[in-house]
Amino acid sequence: MRVIGAGFGRTGTLSLKAALERLGFGPCHHMMEVMGRPEQIRRWLALAEGRPVGWDDLLDGYDSCVDWPSAAYWRELAEHYPAAKVVLTVRDPERWLDSMNATIFKQRDRGATLSGRAALGLSSLLGTDFAAFAKMTRLTVEKRVFGGHGSDPGHALKTFQAHVEEVKSVIPGDRLLVFEVRQGWEPLCGFLGVPVPDEPFPRVNDTANFARNARRHIGPMLLRRSR
Repeated sequence: MRVIGAGFGRTGTLSLKAALERLGFGPCHHMMEVMGRPEQIRRWLALAEGRPVGWDDLLDGYDSCVDWPSAAYWRELAEHYPAAKVVLTVRDPERWLDSMNATIFKQRDRGATLSGRAALGLSSLLGTDFAAFAKMTRLTVEKRVFGGHGSDPGHALKTFQAHVEEVKSVIPGDRLLVFEVRQGWEPLCGFLGVPVPDEPFPRVNDTANFARNARRHIGPMLLRRSR
């Protein structure tokens, strides 16, 4: 593990994933990896439930990690991989909240509704990968990150801002890059000590792309039964 992303979802993490892989720091783990791989869902759920899961096993094959679920464990990862550099992606807090409401929080609410129906026997979702994924994200993001109060906009904003300050206070300055993806290649490449590519910085996963990616992954998860 060479680079650990400590930034919340909706701070340009998928763009950062693409950039890190372009710079030779891939494969890069991201929530999209979890959504597309049933074994990842089960392993991250085990961690969220407090069962023993080794970081080296969980992130085997990855040179970097960004976004949730790994960003929810940034402190543990930074301690376990002391040579890894840490990138904290940030953005304007109000714009971040707007983006969360249009994407992740929207999917959270949909997942909660479907999972509730499954628990009441009103659907066939119980035991599917989608049910396991919804539980994992609820425990990892809603509970661990937002303390169960992510639906409160004021609390979500305070959590976001407190997280930025906490990471900055814990990670030494020479190991940390506070980064807005709109800054482009230069600060990231300078921090990682690699040349600046002669191409535009990746810009991916706006709200429309998020919805398309979610639909593409959720369909198969609804059909697969967790083993």
